[in-house]
Amino acid sequence: MHLGEELVVLGLLLLIAYVLGRLGKLIGLPAIPIYMIVGLIASPYTGWFPLSFDSANIQLIAVFGLILLLFNLGLEFDLDEFVSNAGKLLISGGSYILVNMSVGFAFGFLVGWGTREALIIAGMTATSSSAIVTKLLIELKRLPNRETPMILGVTVVEDIFIAIYLAIVSVVLSGETEIWPVVGKLGVAFLFLVVMFSLARFGGKLVSRLIRTKDDELFTILFFGLAVLFGGIGELLGVTDAIGAFLIGLVLGATRFRSRIESLSLPMRDLFGAFFFLNFGLALNIAEFGSVVGTVLLAVLMTMVLNTVAGQFVAWINGLGPQAGINATVILQNRGEFALILATLSLSAGLDPRIVPFAGLYVLIMSIVGPILAANSERIGAVILGTKKKKADVARDRSRAEAIALMEAATAEPDADADAVPGRSAARQAGRSTAGGTEEPAVDPAQEFPDADDETDPVAEQAEQQSDVHTRRVRDPEY
Repeated sequence: MHLGEELVVLGLLLLIAYVLGRLGKLIGLPAIPIYMIVGLIASPYTGWFPLSFDSANIQLIAVFGLILLLFNLGLEFDLDEFVSNAGKLLISGGSYILVNMSVGFAFGFLVGWGTREALIIAGMTATSSSAIVTKLLIELKRLPNRETPMILGVTVVEDIFIAIYLAIVSVVLSGETEIWPVVGKLGVAFLFLVVMFSLARFGGKLVSRLIRTKDDELFTILFFGLAVLFGGIGELLGVTDAIGAFLIGLVLGATRFRSRIESLSLPMRDLFGAFFFLNFGLALNIAEFGSVVGTVLLAVLMTMVLNTVAGQFVAWINGLGPQAGINATVILQNRGEFALILATLSLSAGLDPRIVPFAGLYVLIMSIVGPILAANSERIGAVILGTKKKKADVARDRSRAEAIALMEAATAEPDADADAVPGRSAARQAGRSTAGGTEEPAVDPAQEFPDADDETDPVAEQAEQQSDVHTRRVRDPEY
């Protein structure tokens, strides 16, 4: 087998992705649209790339990318926190999903697509990309913000919704028309969900003993093998490989090795995930965008309007102000991997072929516009609400909040299983502090530092320097 040409092309595509990714970071773009654009450039339908490349060459690697994306999503999900604060989280996240999904389902019929296509469209427009959301919260330094626990609470409920929704959609798309076979498939799917959720809730100690090993190489082989195995089991049971991987990630996340698995799996997720988005871009035909561009623009407008309404409503439920609602709106409107997963399912089920270019163009626009709006949400709020806050004051408030977090971490008892990825750990800790977002932060920076109008704050400056050094040492998650 001679693969020299294929390897050269693939290497060039990854290098192009690197260059475009560096340029994208200058304006705050996440990696997802970059990889899709690279795939679109190399797509055989465009003819823009001088060398031919067949997506079949990376199809299996792309499946690994999908599995690891959902595996890490389950790994980061805190089931204990969800159970202890289920009421607040369900009200916040459920309201957000209900508003977006109900209108999205009606939108699918409005543009003339069938019931199954409308169901796919509703799923695409209902949930945000938790990967992009978390990345933006870290990069924009908004973990100390009052609305952050509310935003993370919404993404927690979205993760649960995705698991249940994909189980339902996989049965609906199976083509089964008889009632009892459909009921049987749904029963098997939900039994699988219940068993895995129960194992994650009550079997953490048992699973910890079963997977214990000090060798990192063998440990990596173990959890990757489990992710692939349960991905296959999920596919055989009719709940998709993505949900099988999500559920075993949920189970492993309940063990005491959670942080260790995260530190080993995140680089693998970033690499294989790039192949998933690249492969999706290869399947796009830019000539087909013309048939869906009007529909996509309507969907983008609908998503922005609905997110504005839902963001303000959820902020009001949690006792937060209009600016917090705007901050939540612009971050939560980012769409990404889940929409592409649904498009992949629709393609294999033989649905309207316009779903794929619709999903591709929709995700491209939303994942480009979303981060730009999120970076400017304070300015947007100042214009809309007629409020103004000095930029130095905003930076000082954030620095002081970071100083408090660093001082608390320094005085805390060291944990043998401390998170290897500070961004994810901080995001999870912010979600734990006020779960549903209705409680005040544990420490009010304005009270802790009464000299709020001073030009310099030595503690904040020292904390900021330590944070910068630590950030350079540890790579933030790309998604």
